Amino acid sequence: MSNIDGFKIENEDSDFPFYNNNPHIPKWGWIVLFFAMVMGFILSISSNLIVLILSCAVIIVPVLYFLKWDYTVIFKKLSARDVALAIALFVGYIVYALAMDFVLGNFGIVGGDLVGSHPTWMDIPPLFFSLMVEEFLKFIPFMFFLRVAFKFSNNRKLSVIVSMAVVMLFFASLHAYNWNMFVYAIFIQGFGSIFEFIGYIKTKNILVSYITHMLTDILGFSVAILGL
Repeated sequence: MSNIDGFKIENEDSDFPFYNNNPHIPKWGWIVLFFAMVMGFILSISSNLIVLILSCAVIIVPVLYFLKWDYTVIFKKLSARDVALAIALFVGYIVYALAMDFVLGNFGIVGGDLVGSHPTWMDIPPLFFSLMVEEFLKFIPFMFFLRVAFKFSNNRKLSVIVSMAVVMLFFASLHAYNWNMFVYAIFIQGFGSIFEFIGYIKTKNILVSYITHMLTDILGFSVAILGL
């Protein structure tokens, strides 16, 4: 990627797929990916492990198909540095979320109960699958809007920023049921996902953002279960 206008944090040995016809996805292919995204999301609402595994397959397999089954484009072997990065980004997100929650609370803006009214330890294993689906709920539109923005601007950095902003708003909307919650979700789940994006943008490895996301939700569930 040395001849590409990338961000300083990016590893130079890999690039985002699809946005620059690398590889090319036809128009019907994007329709397939967005359909898979919707179906994967619907299935991921279930608490049944078999259904959750199916939801992962539904949303991931089409992506791999258009990558010509080269899974290493999105799933790379984790190094100790990758894991350390994911943990550091998790810590960064927690600090950010606590600070933002305090600020928003002073304006009467609060979020809903995202972990359920009576979570148990049995609610944690399904997260391993549902959160992978959530990572692809961000990945697919991120690649699509990156492709669209790059096609018209031919500016990679600008395209990444525009696409990331759109996906942040979209991801926030998935966590909101009314206007007050949407404002809260924009700052917590939306802008807060910058930490996961940093992990992915730097490494081009979905597993890094997935670990950050997983640690965040496990902590949230654990706090709720223990009543802290």
